[in-house]
Amino acid sequence: MSSIAELTEQVRAFARDRNWEQFHTPKNLAMALAGEVGELLAELQWLTPEQSATVMADEDLGPRVRAEIGDVTIYLVRLADVLGIDLVTAAQDKLAEAGRRYTIEAALGSPAKID
Repeated sequence: MSSIAELTEQVRAFARDRNWEQFHTPKNLAMALAGEVGELLAELQWLTPEQSATVMADEDLGPRVRAEIGDVTIYLVRLADVLGIDLVTAAQDKLAEAGRRYTIEAALGSPAKID
């Protein structure tokens, strides 16, 4: 298993070795990330909730979903790297903020948004 730091270095080297850094602006990477998320959504779009919960057991769809999640991860890691954002810290900060907003007492069993 690799760490996010190791993956970040692998993605950075991949871009550097191909002289793609010139194209990896935050705008371009965010747009590419959105496109890959759209491709992931397309794989799940017409599935029932039950089918989506077991998609990885499907020998055709499972590998496609895995590949799209890989693409999403690569673009997210690259965007965070270019912007100098530590992904783990950003996620931990966001989780702590959500914990303050969505206390167990206020959010237990409810998907409602809390302002």
